[in-house]
Amino acid sequence: MTRPDTPRRPSRAGRPSRVRRISQQPAFLLHQYAWSESSAMLELFTQDFGRISAVAKGAKRPTSSFRAVLLPLQYLRIDYSQPDEAESPICTIRGVEWAGGYAMPRQDALLAGMYLNELLMRLLVRGEKHTRLFGAFAATVRVLASQPDAMLEPLLRAFELVLLRELGLLPDLSVQTLSAQALDPRARYALLPEVGLHLAPAHGHALRGTQWLQLQQALQSDAALAGCMEVLGSHATDLKHQIRAALAHYLGGDLQTQRLMRGVRML
Repeated sequence: MTRPDTPRRPSRAGRPSRVRRISQQPAFLLHQYAWSESSAMLELFTQDFGRISAVAKGAKRPTSSFRAVLLPLQYLRIDYSQPDEAESPICTIRGVEWAGGYAMPRQDALLAGMYLNELLMRLLVRGEKHTRLFGAFAATVRVLASQPDAMLEPLLRAFELVLLRELGLLPDLSVQTLSAQALDPRARYALLPEVGLHLAPAHGHALRGTQWLQLQQALQSDAALAGCMEVLGSHATDLKHQIRAALAHYLGGDLQTQRLMRGVRML
C-alpha cells in the first residue's frame, strides 16, 4: 500500500522535498553491507518496485529488531520511505517483518539460492518493476526450502529461462532465430549467445525441437517456472551449458557463486 506523498522541509534549491511512504511491500533481501558503524545498506527485490537500495538505520546494533529478520532467501514485508528520485535513489527502511511461509534453505540449496541472489543483483536495473519475475523467484525459494537436492538442476535452469525471458534477453524458442523458420520437432537445436536458437551439430549440448516448443509454451503460461521444470526433467543438464554461456555473455563473465558451486560440481 502506498500513502500519498507528504511534504518535507524545503530543499536547498528552495523547492519542497517530497517523500513517498510504502507499506507492507513484499520483498527479498539480495545483499547487505555496512553503511556506517550502526547502519546497513540493503539491496532488495520488491514485488511492485523491482530492485531498490535502502538504508536500515541502526540495523547493526545488537538491540535492533531488524537483525533477526534481515536474512536472505526469506519472504519479507517492508515499510520504507522513498525520496524524490532527483535527490537520491536511496530509500530508508522504517520497518521489516518476516512474512513466513518456509524455512531457510540448507546446504546445496542455500548455495543455489545465493547464486540466484547474485544473478538478480547483476542483471536487475534499480527501479524496474518485474512482478512476474518476483513471483517466480518466490516460488523458486519455496522449492529450495522444501524439495530434495535432486530438484536443484531443473529448478535453476527453469528460473534462468524465466529470468532471461522477463528481461527480454531470450529469443522466441518456437523458431530458428536467424531464419525465422519453424522448428522441426525431431531435430536438435542449440541456444548460443548472439546467434540464438539454431540447428545443432550431431554432437554437443542441444535439445530437440519438441522440447524447445514446449519450453516456449511454458514460458508464455502463468505457471512458467513449474512448466519449464516439467519440460526439462532429465534434460536440464543438456540446457545447462547453453544457459551458462548466455548468462556469461550478458554478465561479462562468471559470478562468484558460480565459481564456488562449480567447485562442488553443482552448476
